[in-house]
Amino acid sequence: MSTTFDPTPSVAATRDVRVRAVGRGEAGVRALGVAVPATGAVPEAVGLSREGLAAWGFTGKAGSTFTVARPDTPVVAVGVGAPDDVTTAVLRDAAAAFGRAAAREAVLVTDLAAVPASDGDTAAAAQAVVEGVLLGRYRYDVLRSSSDAVAVSEVVLVVDGDVADAQQGAERGLVLARAAALSRDLAGTPAGHLTAPGLADVATRLAAATGLQIEVHDKAALVELGCGGLLGVNAGSVEEPRMIVLRYVPDSGADGHLGFVGKGITYDSGGISLKPSNAMHAAMKMDMSGAGAVLAAMTVLRELAVPVRVSAYLACTDNMPSGSATKLGDVLTTRSGRTIEVVNTDAEGRLVMADAIALAREAGVDAIVDIATLTGACLAALGPLSAGLIGNDDTMAEVVEAAAERTDERVWRLPLDRRYRPWMESEVADIKNLGGEFAGAITAALFLAEWVGDVPWAHLDIAGPMRSEKDDAWRTKGATGYGARLLAEVAAGWAATR
Repeated sequence: MSTTFDPTPSVAATRDVRVRAVGRGEAGVRALGVAVPATGAVPEAVGLSREGLAAWGFTGKAGSTFTVARPDTPVVAVGVGAPDDVTTAVLRDAAAAFGRAAAREAVLVTDLAAVPASDGDTAAAAQAVVEGVLLGRYRYDVLRSSSDAVAVSEVVLVVDGDVADAQQGAERGLVLARAAALSRDLAGTPAGHLTAPGLADVATRLAAATGLQIEVHDKAALVELGCGGLLGVNAGSVEEPRMIVLRYVPDSGADGHLGFVGKGITYDSGGISLKPSNAMHAAMKMDMSGAGAVLAAMTVLRELAVPVRVSAYLACTDNMPSGSATKLGDVLTTRSGRTIEVVNTDAEGRLVMADAIALAREAGVDAIVDIATLTGACLAALGPLSAGLIGNDDTMAEVVEAAAERTDERVWRLPLDRRYRPWMESEVADIKNLGGEFAGAITAALFLAEWVGDVPWAHLDIAGPMRSEKDDAWRTKGATGYGARLLAEVAAGWAATR
């Protein structure tokens, strides 16, 4: 990794963004983005009747936009759909569409946060709109020689409700948008620019800037620790592995200790079980999206005043074929002492996470949430818009589901069906790293469950939503940053259950 290359441009960029909530009618404030429902009166500020808008094909459908040219300042009509169907997710999506429609504007003024949402209040609406605008405008331009993208400098929210509540929500939205943008930065960075040691360097810089404790285990330390899962995946690489441990301790009092575990495969070739050279292979620089989401979430916990301790374990390496690579049939001994027969080197994520989970348990965490681009089976089952959620504890699953609802980072719960556990029986070791042709997302979770034991645990398989093929609402083409906002909300939500 080049010492001059910074893979995290959005951290500085979003810190320079200002968010401001104002009451409707405040002197000098005129909305650029005006919310237009699918039924009812069209706001006067648009300057066209409903018939006039319909003549141009604009109906107020949620997420649609139409720019009305005016002699002074143009107005962007932003559809929010049927009034009874408006949620904070609808507002976030509409705000993202507005941000893109006003791509040449640095100051974005909108009344979207004034639209009543069925599942939120003024603060929640303001948070969603800020997230939508900033995530919709996100672009990864760090490796371009030049860019014509206009950076957002300010988001102004015109509201009818309590301005102070809206300001608080807007500021929270800015913090969470920064986390998601950082996660996108990391996942979008090519593997040649972001190796495991490079990711550890980035984490060290971010930890210092955000008040986190950090410990980085290099290869020698991992040998000493007996992290044979991570070392086995790294065996074919010329780059050293890293186990990055981040610790957040609140400023006062800490009731509970939550553990995060992230898969950090900076490039996944499949190892000896080489992947085909197709579009998915080209996206394998994003196989560290779980670790990126964890790192990004950790950097904002202090700003969110999360009142519990959180320890994060990022298991980082690339997975490459070479003469020294782990071979099919090899047996690895993990940190816990349990042995794994490797029957497919492309089922590597669970190997590195086994060591990370073992370290989390040794630290005495009260609960664990892991996140990984773990299985193509989950992508096949749920598609690119939802992550698979599997766990051993209903309370933890409900905390994750609530966070998913707040962030619109969707999850779908799958069963931890232990009837499939015999599929991973090995003749020579404690377990095999693959369970067979079917139920791949479930057997991968069952594998991780062997290391989790009885600690309350939720597992997120994000192989599907890690990336988007096109600009889609708040998801921009490429890395989505899925999980960063969700994990931050999980930490806050789990704190509330203590």
